[in-house]
Amino acid sequence: MNHSLTQSFPGPALMLATQLQQAAAADPARAIAFQGSPGANSHRAATEARPDALPLPCFSFEDALDAVKDGRAGQAIIPIENSQHGRVADIHFLLPESGLNIVGEYFMPIHHALMACGDGPFEAAYSHPQALGQSRRFLRERGIVPLSYVDTAGAAAYVAERGDPAVAAIAPAIAAQLYGLKIIANNVEDAADNMTRFVILAQDPLPAEALVGQELVTTFIFEVKNIPAALYKALGGFATNGVNMTKLESYQQGATFSATMFYADIIGAPGDPAVDRALEECAFHSKELRLLGTYPQGRARG
Repeated sequence: MNHSLTQSFPGPALMLATQLQQAAAADPARAIAFQGSPGANSHRAATEARPDALPLPCFSFEDALDAVKDGRAGQAIIPIENSQHGRVADIHFLLPESGLNIVGEYFMPIHHALMACGDGPFEAAYSHPQALGQSRRFLRERGIVPLSYVDTAGAAAYVAERGDPAVAAIAPAIAAQLYGLKIIANNVEDAADNMTRFVILAQDPLPAEALVGQELVTTFIFEVKNIPAALYKALGGFATNGVNMTKLESYQQGATFSATMFYADIIGAPGDPAVDRALEECAFHSKELRLLGTYPQGRARG
């Protein structure tokens, strides 16, 4: 058990987190690390994506990735983007820095509940910034001030610990049961088709035999050379070779705003001649190109 992690959780979540951490420590290879308190959406995603694994709660994304790097967990599951609120902050920096390989993805519908010790009215609601963003309209219409917390279930545990009847939390419904709160409203998210994509990471990439006969996604990052039309030229190879790029996002590397990195998903895998040619052309027009993983599609694109 890592005391630096457990001591970061709110009191009501501490006992549950400790029990899960002790179980994972007894069989680290089966453990799957996630960010958040027991009952968080990432906890649910871990148990659904890997039903036979031992969920290991970690206080931050860095802690969850470090658990895999340190051998305290065989895998980690991390949310990377939400259909309503975009990419999860800092993930594009953390994944490449971790040195881990993406070995899977999991898409999970997200539903939030408003929960509290009392019946309201409520002055404020705590939750993860993603959940607050996904429930912005619900909160604004009721004059409830959104307050950021490190994870959804942790916010529920914190509200239970405070015992303030004027403060609520937005979290998965199971968190109310775990921490003794009352559900005030279900499905408070602003969009009914709210979906989060998670990626699963491990120290080693998937072996080639695990990829045979499946529709595959390859994720990579690249930084183009600082010359005119470099991005156009770097991407041209995917078009001319018929490789479908399903995701392309830019982000700034460092505080100088001089180096723009791109995060991309394509359908296919290295070893396919068309993919190899496209990646080779992209690399030729880039300062850096790094593969983050090839893995089976969790959901068909297009």
